Amino acid sequence: MLERRVRPDRRGATRRGSLALSAGVAVLSLVLAACGSQLDPGTVAQVNGGAAGAQGGTVPGGDGSGTQADGTAPGSTGGGAGSSTTGGGGTTGGDGGGGGGSAPTGDGANAPTGQTKAGGCDGFKNGPGITDSTITIGNSSDISGPVPGLFEQSQDAVKAYVAYFNQTSDICGRKLALKAYDSRTDASADQQAYTKACDETFAMVGSMSAFDSGGAGAAEGCGLPDIRTAAVTGDRDSCGTCFGAQSTNAAEFENAVPDYVKKNFPDAAAHAAMLYINAGAAAENGKIQAEAMGRRGMHFDYVQGIDVSEFNYAPYVQQMKDKGVNYVQMIASPAQFVRLAQAMQQQGFDPDVFMLDPTAYSPDYVENGGDAAEGTTVFVNFTPFEEASSNKEEQLYLSWLQQVKPGAKPGFFGLFAWSAARLFVQQATALGGKLTRDAMVQSVSKVDDWTANGLHSPQHVGSKHTGDCWRFLQLKGGKWTPVGGTKYACNGVTTVN
Repeated sequence: MLERRVRPDRRGATRRGSLALSAGVAVLSLVLAACGSQLDPGTVAQVNGGAAGAQGGTVPGGDGSGTQADGTAPGSTGGGAGSSTTGGGGTTGGDGGGGGGSAPTGDGANAPTGQTKAGGCDGFKNGPGITDSTITIGNSSDISGPVPGLFEQSQDAVKAYVAYFNQTSDICGRKLALKAYDSRTDASADQQAYTKACDETFAMVGSMSAFDSGGAGAAEGCGLPDIRTAAVTGDRDSCGTCFGAQSTNAAEFENAVPDYVKKNFPDAAAHAAMLYINAGAAAENGKIQAEAMGRRGMHFDYVQGIDVSEFNYAPYVQQMKDKGVNYVQMIASPAQFVRLAQAMQQQGFDPDVFMLDPTAYSPDYVENGGDAAEGTTVFVNFTPFEEASSNKEEQLYLSWLQQVKPGAKPGFFGLFAWSAARLFVQQATALGGKLTRDAMVQSVSKVDDWTANGLHSPQHVGSKHTGDCWRFLQLKGGKWTPVGGTKYACNGVTTVN
């Protein structure tokens, strides 16, 4: 049974309402808004200033009504071989060390190279990033900057996959090495990293930067395959050699969210509000998502941007109360989600649905939101970590992450970076002796319905269209719990020009 939002009031009593449900946002806010708005108030202005150089180094790597898809998504179709990874500020080779105990080794589809038929090695030629013993890939992610460690989990995940692969596998006798770069939450630093990577790596894998437009021209200019965690700017999305394991198109919004709301919370669907932070992609996405959901049958009484420097959310809450809003959606960072949840609780405003994107699926939101966050619903397109016991690929990611960086916290961006690394390895394995940058790009451009063995819902990597399969989680008792089942709803997308 689906329930409306439930949270303790200020006196600690639990309030429940009639049947209703919470529903979510869009595929783009997942990445675009998350990236653009995770900068805390007061830091956004600093992001565009000062081009920090990307320091290179090598880290030794280790050995309509829609359809329903299972939450542990089915296998995907690939178009030939090829995949890329993103560069690092250090090179990794070896066993990836650092972790205690032994991490599991998958077999079959979960083996380092999956069930990919290896291409013959005859004619294999060395080139940029390739020697007789090593294929060097790179990763450029936001490690330092206004928000330290912003996308460090993406780089950690690629390190983990390199260690997993090198333990038992090779590509035509060559192990992987990872070169790590720091894009420092800065477009110029991203550009510098990719300029270096053109000479130092074969491909970039799992990169993630809030200002990824900087390196787009460099990557395409030298033909560098760039298989990213996700692309977050139009420049990166239009880069001919760049692809995201999390596929996105800024003009497309998945129908699963409004369909979910209309079906389970018809009153809330008729009286909705969209709030977004006036920064980066969040502002654009807020308007696009509200329009797309409106075309799908919802009605927004209130669409409002909030400056990043604003700490008093009470006026916005009052506006929603005055307008009879019963569905609230926001595109922002976990800290701002918490601020809104607390403001709603303080003013006794309890809409049926408080919907957030996967950015809220974080320990920070749960811990800092406390009672005010109870009842929050998030839309997700991946297997939640609470369900890892039923997903072999996720178990591999979690285990190998601890091998290369004990104590590291897994996350949404890390999960898709691991996916990007698997995609690269499987495509490179299939190419074998035909492995070149151009062959990799051509191969990845044909990949569709990529799920990384059910790690996430089908992604349209090659065509770069937004994936339309989503499911929902609700925060109950401080734990994320499935609502509406564990299957993905795949209902297509709405395009807003």
